[in-house]
Amino acid sequence: MTIRELIETLGGRFVQGEPELELDGVGSREFAAPSEVAFAEDGAGARVALGGPAGLVVLPRGCLPNYPEEKNVVECSHPRLWFARAARLLRAEPPATGTHPRATLGEFVQLGEEISIGPEAVLGDYVHVGRGTRIEAGAVIGQGARLGEFCRIYPRVVIYPGTEIGDRVVVHAGAVLGADGFGYVRDPVTGAHTQFPQQGRLAIEDDVEIGANSTVDRGALGETRIRRGTKIDNLVHVGHNCDIGEDVILVALTGISGSSTVGRGAVLAGQVGIGDHAHVGEGVILGGQSGVFNGKTVTNEGLPPGSVLYGTPARPLKQVLREQAVLARLAKVRGKEKQ
Repeated sequence: MTIRELIETLGGRFVQGEPELELDGVGSREFAAPSEVAFAEDGAGARVALGGPAGLVVLPRGCLPNYPEEKNVVECSHPRLWFARAARLLRAEPPATGTHPRATLGEFVQLGEEISIGPEAVLGDYVHVGRGTRIEAGAVIGQGARLGEFCRIYPRVVIYPGTEIGDRVVVHAGAVLGADGFGYVRDPVTGAHTQFPQQGRLAIEDDVEIGANSTVDRGALGETRIRRGTKIDNLVHVGHNCDIGEDVILVALTGISGSSTVGRGAVLAGQVGIGDHAHVGEGVILGGQSGVFNGKTVTNEGLPPGSVLYGTPARPLKQVLREQAVLARLAKVRGKEKQ
């Protein structure tokens, strides 16, 4: 794509240079090639990027008073976002390869155009695969599962029967989608555990990304739903009957117990633990290793935008720091009393 085409798609103001220059990728400030884009967010970074070989440098408006005459420069409000979107536009997608001869397809499988199915992949009966989707080596797609258009299913992914996946969904290696939830009924006499029926469904909406070795269970009697645009890191677990809102971020080692909900735009940092039937409100940010007890609700009501909740039970970070300061002073006093 040319610089002009990128600006027409992504916006921004072309400051100087050659708008018809062809670009084919992105790179770092120091090492981007003459056919690649680099970005910076402050003056120091801008000077590094402008001194490097990048073919185009994307900067905040008014970042520097002037630029070297030989450099191509675009200014915009959010250079990092512009750069990330440009990377997607410039990334060359591998050509479709069709169905590998060592793949196994069940009966009545529906395949869209320009699909790729790798060796040892297994598709059960009545599976539907949308146009442009890639299913890589060793992936298993259960009976009746539906995959939308332009999805990327990496090696060794397992998608259980009946799971529904939207368009442009990325599922990384080793993820398991639609397995039985962890629900049992205990016999009060014998102590034996009998599985509560796990016969619901799992729905993954458009533009979701699921990290390596993460697991999302299907509903027990209803459904589990991961809504549009949510991004799930590696080694995350989402239990049965959960509803994860749009544009949520779930960071590595987070665990969400059954029948819990997470509101739109929430961020759950690493190792966060959510009890069953809990609710995390819209836009809430939970710091690493925070916890929400069973049945509880946490919101950012009354807090400034961007406030972080921390600890178990999760509460405003400033409150946690005050509590820790009080405990530290108390420990110091008690220590002196024992001397």
